[in-house]
Amino acid sequence: MKVIVFDLDDTLYDELTYVKSGFLQVATFLGYEFNISSKELITWMWERLQTHGRGAIFDDVLQNYGHYTKTMAKRCVAVYRTHLPNISLPQSTVECLTGLSGAPLYIVTDGNKIVQHNKLQALGLYTMVKHCYVTHRYGKHHAKPSPYCFLNIVKKEKIASKDVIYIGDNPLKDFVGIKPLGFKTIRIMTGQHKDIEMPIEYEADERIESLTQLKNMIENM
Repeated sequence: MKVIVFDLDDTLYDELTYVKSGFLQVATFLGYEFNISSKELITWMWERLQTHGRGAIFDDVLQNYGHYTKTMAKRCVAVYRTHLPNISLPQSTVECLTGLSGAPLYIVTDGNKIVQHNKLQALGLYTMVKHCYVTHRYGKHHAKPSPYCFLNIVKKEKIASKDVIYIGDNPLKDFVGIKPLGFKTIRIMTGQHKDIEMPIEYEADERIESLTQLKNMIENM
């Protein structure tokens, strides 16, 4: 039996929905603190995201409205990271996970421990898979491309690495650390990394455009 491992952000759901949820919380907080329209703040942050990326966006919005201090910027980051996000799984993800429920399912995700936990909880994924590995719980040096959590899965399931199939979206880090160890890899062409092309050692064995294609792909691997 194959063991199926998923990345989280931009693989099982659109990460921008989390960003929007976080911006709403920060805008509500700043609107209350400084008597500014939260709608105006959200619009400003969203437009800034499109033109400059996430970067220091809370520093930028505070500076734009004349309220920047290091303390206030840190409070914005805390609001963003600790909020309980208003996000949900796409129907295609629900159907994919349900269709694969006969196999052991895992998630391996990088990022802030609180942020990733809140995402997993909001999406209901703790009850849909066998275990969720947030790599930063084991130290940032065990984040992808480190194979640490994948090797934990191999040990836990008492299988060979060739019996594990990993689905991720980011060719910069998702596959390069585990391919040499024999893990099977599939890249889903969604999210902010979908147009990135990398050397062969960074790329997955196979590609899909949607999770609706995954079950057939796995059956043929």
